[in-house]
Amino acid sequence: MTDGRPSPARRRLSRLQRRLTLAYTLITLAGVGALSWLVIRTDGRSWQAAEYEEMRRRAAVTASLVYYTDAGIQLDGLHDDEATSGRPQVIVLQSRRDGLKQVFISRGPAADVGAGAIDRVARSAMARDDTVRAGGRTHAGQPVYLLAVPFYDDVAQKTSGAVVVVGDPAEGRAEHHRLVVAVLSGSALLVLLAAVTGHVLSGRSMRPAAEALDAQERLLADAAHELRTPVAVMRGSVDLADADPDRLHAHLPRLRRAADRMTDVVDNILTRGRLQAGHTSRLVPLRLDQLVEQVCEDLPPSRHTVRPLLEPSVVTADPELVRTAVRNLLANALRHGRTPGDPLERAQVDVAVHGTTVTVADRGPGLDPESLPGLLVRYRSPGGGTGIGLSLVRDVAAAHGGDITVRRRPGGGSVFTLMLGPAQRRTGRPRTRRRSADRDPSLIVPSRFPDQDGSVSP
Repeated sequence: MTDGRPSPARRRLSRLQRRLTLAYTLITLAGVGALSWLVIRTDGRSWQAAEYEEMRRRAAVTASLVYYTDAGIQLDGLHDDEATSGRPQVIVLQSRRDGLKQVFISRGPAADVGAGAIDRVARSAMARDDTVRAGGRTHAGQPVYLLAVPFYDDVAQKTSGAVVVVGDPAEGRAEHHRLVVAVLSGSALLVLLAAVTGHVLSGRSMRPAAEALDAQERLLADAAHELRTPVAVMRGSVDLADADPDRLHAHLPRLRRAADRMTDVVDNILTRGRLQAGHTSRLVPLRLDQLVEQVCEDLPPSRHTVRPLLEPSVVTADPELVRTAVRNLLANALRHGRTPGDPLERAQVDVAVHGTTVTVADRGPGLDPESLPGLLVRYRSPGGGTGIGLSLVRDVAAAHGGDITVRRRPGGGSVFTLMLGPAQRRTGRPRTRRRSADRDPSLIVPSRFPDQDGSVSP
């Protein structure tokens, strides 16, 4: 993020997420659209086929009930049969010398269809001697279905007429329309749900990439922010030394301090990179008191006073991460914990190890505990610092399942407490003397180590 705006790489990820969402939505739309079209088309054909089947059944039953005697055509069986009542309408036409004549019309609503259309489909069925289907329209222009079945004069042994059934597709079309509305509404809802699901899934799938990108940007920002000051100091010292070569030795201390600062910055950046990448697998049993003592011994000579008060303690932790965290706490105390009123601006720092905690106390101007969250945010540290060191301490503590706290120190100053994971601690008197330089630099705890009195404890 730059000035509150997403970085170009983050914008590219956002565009990729939108494209994946669009592609997922279009694929779903194509599949759902094809399925919907198939359902609508199949239903349209099925209800039309069902309507014609009902018309054919009524026509066949009616034709079977028409018979001839010496007295002529007999229609008495048509008046009481269910096939000739209600919808669809049934019409019986008899062939005579003067043309076709309607001799029976079923009870129920009548279809307003012209006689010409009915006569044509009847004549076609009689001419073909087979069932004929056709379409027509009412006088109002509404479509209707027509189906004709011929019947025979058993005495004359010839086709003597036809049964015409007039079907109204409006009822079936209304049901089909309701199905179309339901299918299209469901399809639209499904596509919308697919779009939302695709957006969420694509966002989750790209979350690791986005987090890695954010971590990379933070790492680069840390490097640029932290290296700017020591590089400027070194460049200024080099320019001064170049202008006055005879006073080169006077500028060497500034160059050395700047180089040391750059070394600390590089270590902090590498440590942050390890934490952001989740590389905290070097968890081993560790003599926390020895590690803190070594960090104190590695401090460059200065006018400040650092007093270690160490209890023998064993923790399961990553040595390099803990070393960096302790060094940052000491650097913060030495930088901001200088005793008020001291003409030499010296800092008096006490470092204590107790169980799984490392405590760093100073006699500086003090710190409000409520301001700790702001100190742990990068670039928000007061007093000219960057806040990267303390934020890194918080990350190291979190990586070990611990935390960092601050409180006021009685008599003036602040007390920072770094809490690590569970410890395997043995009791003993705190050590205030410095250990010899020939101890194991790895600080990995052996299976047995000496007590204060020279005895060996497990």
